Amino acid sequence: MKNIKNNFIKVLFGIVLFSSVTACDEGGDATAGQTNTGQFAGDWFISLTDTDGDLVVDHALHSTYNTSANDNTMWIDDKENGYYIKAKFTINDDGTFSSPETDNLLDPGTTVTITDGKIEKDGAVSQGGHTVNKISFRVHFSYDPPGYDILYEGHKRTGFLEDEY
Repeated sequence: MKNIKNNFIKVLFGIVLFSSVTACDEGGDATAGQTNTGQFAGDWFISLTDTDGDLVVDHALHSTYNTSANDNTMWIDDKENGYYIKAKFTINDDGTFSSPETDNLLDPGTTVTITDGKIEKDGAVSQGGHTVNKISFRVHFSYDPPGYDILYEGHKRTGFLEDEY
């Protein structure tokens, strides 16, 4: 009986050892691919002013990220930190972007029109003095009168503590 128990333990140990060695095989290319708009994605600290020049919101955290289509469309999402916007826009390889009248998912029943959008590489300086990308664009909300827009301008979030607001 003791021999059977020892043999069982040895076989079990062999199976565990064999599976731990063979389970680590990558089985293909482990390098994750980049999305089409990955260079423009990220978190941004954005200040909002209206067309009258009045500050609406200062340094609200927004995010830009790829749509599931993985084409040249992205989302702008303030996660209810600013002027409640979550809408798709189309971005070009040079960082310019816009969106015709599109649904604002954070304010059902309203639409937004995005114009004059631009993401500029190394176009801004963070609070801590780091050179970062700059974002700027103009948004017209459907409930606002014609000619009254919100101007968005800000810089990419670095993740460094000295750059947080």
